[in-house]
Amino acid sequence: MNIEQAIEYITKNNVKFIRFQFVDILGFPKNVAYPVKGGEKGLEELREILETGVWFDGSSITGFVGIQESDMLLKPDLSTLSVLPWRPEEKSVARVICDVYRDEKTPFEGDPRSRLKALLEELKEKDKGEFFVGPEPEFFLLKKDENGRWVPADDGGYFDVEPLDEAPDIRRDIVLALENLGFHVEASHHEVAPGQHEVDFKFDNALKTADSVVTFKMTIKNIAKKHGLKATFMPKPFFGMNGNGMHCHQSVWFNGEPSFYDPNGPYNGLSETCLSYIAGILEHAKALVAVTNPTVNSYKRLVPGYEAPVNIAWANKNRSAIIRVPAARGKATRIEFRAPDPTCNPYLAFACMLAAGLDGIKRKLTPPEPVEKNIFKMSEEEKKALGIESVPSNLKDALDELENDDVLKKALGDYIFEKYLEIKRAEWDSFRISVTDWELNNYLVY
Repeated sequence: MNIEQAIEYITKNNVKFIRFQFVDILGFPKNVAYPVKGGEKGLEELREILETGVWFDGSSITGFVGIQESDMLLKPDLSTLSVLPWRPEEKSVARVICDVYRDEKTPFEGDPRSRLKALLEELKEKDKGEFFVGPEPEFFLLKKDENGRWVPADDGGYFDVEPLDEAPDIRRDIVLALENLGFHVEASHHEVAPGQHEVDFKFDNALKTADSVVTFKMTIKNIAKKHGLKATFMPKPFFGMNGNGMHCHQSVWFNGEPSFYDPNGPYNGLSETCLSYIAGILEHAKALVAVTNPTVNSYKRLVPGYEAPVNIAWANKNRSAIIRVPAARGKATRIEFRAPDPTCNPYLAFACMLAAGLDGIKRKLTPPEPVEKNIFKMSEEEKKALGIESVPSNLKDALDELENDDVLKKALGDYIFEKYLEIKRAEWDSFRISVTDWELNNYLVY
């Protein structure tokens, strides 16, 4: 979409406000709203702002800059311009996703979207490669009980229908809203836990998919709010119930061709490139989770013994390994990294997964044999004999792994790497010194 097409779209859809949107280092969406003016003068101002962008104060954005260098610029990616379907149709609201710049010519090195773009451009220029990702973010719909606590909004289970599943109309509204935003929705259904749901959308190149994850979460939260409910992507909101994951299907193509498939390859047609990519993810898995599972609560989901994707191994049909290779072959050959959860910043998570996999390809790493037995039922001795380790059990240990991983450090860039560790170590320290209800319930007796 060029500027004239963007203006035509804005005029046709009676857009009054344009939200210039970006994300902070943690992946939370932020925006500056620009009011569209009428008349020739207003049209000329709109044309100029779409071309040059919007200035804003970056000093109060998590992980950005200090007050002494606060002026920053949002440059819109016009291909992302879209009307927000949950806002009024009359004098509607549109959003456009932006890259963050220090000035008119200098991209901000702390902008997560720009960081992913840089890695993808490097892959394209050096190897004529393209990275595709298909995430599966899960979420809960919650309502308040008589005591004002948030609880699951229904008692449904996996693939249930009404009356156990009380949210088909909400999922319908979610799907329609996503389609209005340009999503190719493939399926929607109730998930395993009460109140838990999944809406699947088609894979795409990593940048577009990362944009889509941010938009997806924002859409679901707003549609849920319109229905009087709360949507949460928190990894483990309830003890004893399944948590929210975001399994990430991924593949790399070179010269416009899929690189993970070889009709003569082992394991029903996996290429050497695919196997090396798997080996790279496995080698960096302990550090990767610091980015793909970035909160204290993430590690309440990643607990051994609860069928969580903690086992650093790969498999074909076996879902107890941290990497699974789905059965489809040919152009659909891909791997599924099962550890991530939807609290991650998708731009940073995709960048780090790509870097880990490409490191395996570059070094021609070979993965161990696939583990096709149920790892969840293995003893610690059995896992040790097979060389199966687990991801870190808490955020601190994951951050320690990340700090010592040069490949992921390079992928994030020095600025984001240092800011991210600083913010996340502070988060861990805040949790470490907090006094919880569990402690009060168990220790006040002393």
